[in-house]
Amino acid sequence: MPLQLVDPFRVAPLKDVPFDSFGDVDRKIERARAAQRSWCHVPLAERVREVQHAVQYFAAHEAEIARDVSQQMGKPIREARGEVKTLLARAECMSALAGEALAPVPVPGKPGFTLRIEHAPVGLVLDIASWNYPLIVPVNVVVPALLAGNAVLLKHSPLTPLAGAHFERAFETLSIQGLVQNVVVSNQDAEHLVADKRIDYVSFTGSVATGKRVYRTASQRVVGVGLELGGKDPAYVAEDADLDFAAANVVDGACYNAGQSCCAVERAYVHHAHYDAFLVKAKKALEEYVLGDPLLETTTMGPIARKEQLEVLELHVRDALQRGARLVTGGKRPSHLSGWFFEPTLLADVPNDALVMQEETFGPILPVARVGDDEEALARMNDSRYGLTASVWTKNAARAERFARELQAGTVYQNRCDYLDPALAWTGWKESGLGSTLSRFGFAAFTRKKSIHFRA
Repeated sequence: MPLQLVDPFRVAPLKDVPFDSFGDVDRKIERARAAQRSWCHVPLAERVREVQHAVQYFAAHEAEIARDVSQQMGKPIREARGEVKTLLARAECMSALAGEALAPVPVPGKPGFTLRIEHAPVGLVLDIASWNYPLIVPVNVVVPALLAGNAVLLKHSPLTPLAGAHFERAFETLSIQGLVQNVVVSNQDAEHLVADKRIDYVSFTGSVATGKRVYRTASQRVVGVGLELGGKDPAYVAEDADLDFAAANVVDGACYNAGQSCCAVERAYVHHAHYDAFLVKAKKALEEYVLGDPLLETTTMGPIARKEQLEVLELHVRDALQRGARLVTGGKRPSHLSGWFFEPTLLADVPNDALVMQEETFGPILPVARVGDDEEALARMNDSRYGLTASVWTKNAARAERFARELQAGTVYQNRCDYLDPALAWTGWKESGLGSTLSRFGFAAFTRKKSIHFRA
């Protein structure tokens, strides 16, 4: 049986994609490994030039790629086009950083000795990519891995395999072909790939539960693993915040991509001086979303990509209400739409032990709680097993710096949220992940340190 794609808006078959056979996968692994043995000898400046040229495929095919993304997982077409542009920007940034990040590190030594540390490619990187950002999640791995001299075996989510095919086509334009191989296999067979001794590094983006399985499997043969997992990212609207600005941006951070982002705002703590006014402004912003066909320019929120996630969203709302929270707006599947939609939802007075405050929701739900001061906000923000990002909405630089020191998160924002700057390391604390992508540190996972110790 082929992999059957379903359009989450029309709830109808979209396309059948054949699975790769064991023989197909074996040939792709060997092709990538053979290509890498030549690619690693290409000078870095030439690798940078070739990769920059290859990613222009995405610009040249923007309309087709954006449509594929929208139909596979429901992202509004305007956001899908924006994802193409973000892919190009990240590839450009990583290309600019490659020279510094991959340059040998000279070490002062004794007379008559040459000492330096080089960054050698690991070999073949397995990238298991998620569906929610099907272009920019894999580019975080594919581009720096190639620049560092590696080949990549890309296993995309079963929801968005067409994105993987676009990556393979793009990088077939390199002078050495076969460096990026797209495989379509079941999740069970992907676990076999993690265990395959020909794979030299594993990068996984997805749920905590699956990430732990990947980590366990990889540990059996002591191979490097990078994990970008879930988030339960908090926002704090402090007493000196620009309330209009904060409310609009926190809502956008909660609902962009229908809330299907690991760094979406999934809980908000509002200083008591602003609490009631924040709820009024957030309610208005949430009710302005236009749900509908993601291929229409007027749509600002598409369907949920996975039907089973609707039950999780309903459970989180129901649990919060049972614990004393108030439903301000939304809270259910809209009756006038047949796709896998969930209304933009605002919950008030939500206790911190509610599921919606502790477990990843991955949908357009904003739970809000009142706090009395910075101390209470900080304690509640850190009360989580996740630690991806956190945002502080304040005009006070000292307050922002204090929260940056004490928040247990990989990225701390002041007056911003739900955003990745490729010049900064993208990394998770606690159960949000292991390792880093992006920035000059994003190359480290795809290289081994080699110490050169020469005596004249």
